[in-house]
Amino acid sequence: MILTFLGTRGEIDARSRLHRRHSVLAVSSGGKTIFVDCGKDWLSTLPTLRPNAILVTHAHPDHAGGLTHGAPCPVYAARETLRLLPRALDAHVLPRRARRRVCGLAVEAFPVVHSLRAPAVGYRLTAGRLSLFYVPDVVAIVDERAALAGVALYIGDGATITRPILRRRDNTLIGHCTIREQLEWCARQRVPRAIFTHCGSQIVRGDQRTLAALVRRMGREFGVQARIAHDGMRVVLRQAPSE
Repeated sequence: MILTFLGTRGEIDARSRLHRRHSVLAVSSGGKTIFVDCGKDWLSTLPTLRPNAILVTHAHPDHAGGLTHGAPCPVYAARETLRLLPRALDAHVLPRRARRRVCGLAVEAFPVVHSLRAPAVGYRLTAGRLSLFYVPDVVAIVDERAALAGVALYIGDGATITRPILRRRDNTLIGHCTIREQLEWCARQRVPRAIFTHCGSQIVRGDQRTLAALVRRMGREFGVQARIAHDGMRVVLRQAPSE
């Protein structure tokens, strides 16, 4: 799989040279390219990019606003998310915890805690025996063990590094957990690598070298190779030779 982080900025006003556009991950495998999410600042650009399919994690504008005027390809999401998206889309339901094939990739949507108004999922994407897990907005993964078992790469929520952004609504925590907590999940489930996207103000406005070193150091504490994504970053994900 070839991963391209087309955008890595969360729903914030701040922008920087490395984090200019809302989070979009392009996943290429077998000659097809799937986008995961398409925020509102991709609205005018999407028709020229022409992915083969788009997966949507949830209906917040920084993840689905780019689909306001339609999409050049099929759009896949949980039923609760599709109800909040434009009706003109070529929409396909991805039932939660049901494995489906999209453009040759096996896709499984896992419920996550993030928002009550826009229920979110994380996606486990598999090509052959190689899996990654993508969840750009998260407080907790409902079934962490099943979601992360055997995953080669975790791509997570970069909204905050060490201080959670949480509020309580209807007795449920919503918002964003920290990069540190997500590294704990990776360590617990033996995920060897983690990349953080959907970056918040702490990263976008901060000193990039200092913060990159901090995330790498925290990763080493948990035995995880960790880094911060930036717009245009490309990662080739391969099966380990021993496998």
